[in-house]
Amino acid sequence: MIDKTDFDSMLDDMQSFSEEREKVILSSREVVKISKQLIYAVHRSDMKSAEEHAKKIKEKYIEATAVAHKGHALASIGAYKVAGQEFVEAMCYLGYVKDKRILTSKELGVETEHYLLGLCDLTGELVRKAVNSGIKEDYESVLKIKELIEEMYGQFIRFDFQGGELRKKFDSIKYDLNKLENMVYELKLKGKI
Repeated sequence: MIDKTDFDSMLDDMQSFSEEREKVILSSREVVKISKQLIYAVHRSDMKSAEEHAKKIKEKYIEATAVAHKGHALASIGAYKVAGQEFVEAMCYLGYVKDKRILTSKELGVETEHYLLGLCDLTGELVRKAVNSGIKEDYESVLKIKELIEEMYGQFIRFDFQGGELRKKFDSIKYDLNKLENMVYELKLKGKI
């Protein structure tokens, strides 16, 4: 009545999926861990460590992506999505500090959603950099970061995010921009800029 070979085949498929899923999750965890180390190194101006972490994170992200794209369901695993946005955040932060530019989604080889989510997270690191720059009396950097986040916000408002994670994270750009606008206003009142 039941075709046991059909069930054997499905069992093999499920076991294979489970094994591949674990590989994606493990690689994704490494990407997240390295992204935090990379960002921390950049905040400390330890560019040698940052470059080493950048090399590692690229390797791990490529590894996770290779496995994730073996099957559609693997690419939708939450850990992979988080790894993608953390990868974007870390690499774009390094790119901004090092070269004063934001890497593109094509340069990073990431999916659109991962890229946009990563940019939303990036604004928090940029605000942190602006605060640290203000403490060091580097007011020019504060202004440039405010202008960058303003430009990012201008690009993001072109999208129609219906809800979900992207909508919530998009709102964080507005709040980060507001923090920087207040910071710049205070600096102007004090005659610092």
